[in-house]
Amino acid sequence: MSKVFVVEDEASIRELVYYALKSDGHTVEGFESAPPFWKRLQSEKPGLILLDIMLPGENGFEILRGLKKAKDTAHIPVIMLTAIHDEDKRVEGLDSGADDYVTKPFSVSELLARVRAVLRRASGSQKEGIQLSLGELSVNVETRIATAQGQEVELTFLEFELLYCLLRHKDIAMSRDQLLDLVWKAGEDGGPADRNVDMQVRSLRKKLGTCGDMIKTIRGVGYKIN
Repeated sequence: MSKVFVVEDEASIRELVYYALKSDGHTVEGFESAPPFWKRLQSEKPGLILLDIMLPGENGFEILRGLKKAKDTAHIPVIMLTAIHDEDKRVEGLDSGADDYVTKPFSVSELLARVRAVLRRASGSQKEGIQLSLGELSVNVETRIATAQGQEVELTFLEFELLYCLLRHKDIAMSRDQLLDLVWKAGEDGGPADRNVDMQVRSLRKKLGTCGDMIKTIRGVGYKIN
């Protein structure tokens, strides 16, 4: 199992998450604010970070952006813990590099399902092709670089996986359930609600600029790229 860092200022929630993850076989360390978290990160890199948004001092969004800017921590998957129900705020977290979010109050089973799904994605899987292209859009699976109109596009881990999946099935309408299964690896544990698919597509389209128009919404089904 993985080493998980939990950054949460509410002691009751931090302890709940700590014991839930420990019972699932993970090694866990908890932090109530940014300073001790950053200090510990200098000596060890976890396999996953659970990050509260509303923290004293440096908030979760600021910590997330700092993680994704640094080469030695950019690869670490992050799940945001949030009591914020504003969709724009959730999108801000996804745009900043979060892999998923859990809205408070949450059940232990939901939390563990999302943790398992994110860790499965982060562990990687064998890809069927190294380079996939469509028009002025391409992805290189080996280097994990996406380009749109000849310019490199900075994507989160999940956005890259979503784009790769759509390109691998180009011209095929993919349902939200299919995308949850293939990209979120949600089949074993349930995973996130399909609304998360819509938010990730919205974020991906925005980053791809005019190439984002190739991702079509298929009413009543899901999405396809052509």
